[in-house]
Amino acid sequence: MNNKRTVKPKALKPSNRLFLVVADDSKELHQALYYAARRAATAGGEIALFRCIEPVEGQLWGGVSEIMEAETEQASKILLEELSNYCEKLGAPKPRTFVRKGTVHEELFNLIDNEESIRVLVLGVSTEHGNPGPLINYIINKGSNECRVPITIVPGNLSDEQIDALI
Repeated sequence: MNNKRTVKPKALKPSNRLFLVVADDSKELHQALYYAARRAATAGGEIALFRCIEPVEGQLWGGVSEIMEAETEQASKILLEELSNYCEKLGAPKPRTFVRKGTVHEELFNLIDNEESIRVLVLGVSTEHGNPGPLINYIINKGSNECRVPITIVPGNLSDEQIDALI
């Protein structure tokens, strides 16, 4: 008879698996978000949505820059609310949202460094020939050493059904 005690693995709390998705304006956002939401729903995790507002380029008068920034912030809030609702429809808990101002890759890695609950970065890869997207290009060329979490790259040409089959 074996006297070894059987230890059940601890159930993961939702905060133990936080899948971070970059909420940008790319076509492949859908695949990354769908994958992360379905993965969170089936694995007892949560979603975090990251939106970065980049500085306005060029020299504009102060008032014009402020108006443009305010409009961008409002549009970002609306987008994040829509994406949050979509995640909930897919069975994931209401996502956490993070809005930062600055350069996308810098703010993204700062967020990952400062939010210990983030466990996976989920990115969609562009289907454009030879161009996986600016963020993936950055990670491949310079940023792989900056990221403390695994990166899941979801092909932008996968259907929802194909993603479901992977999960």
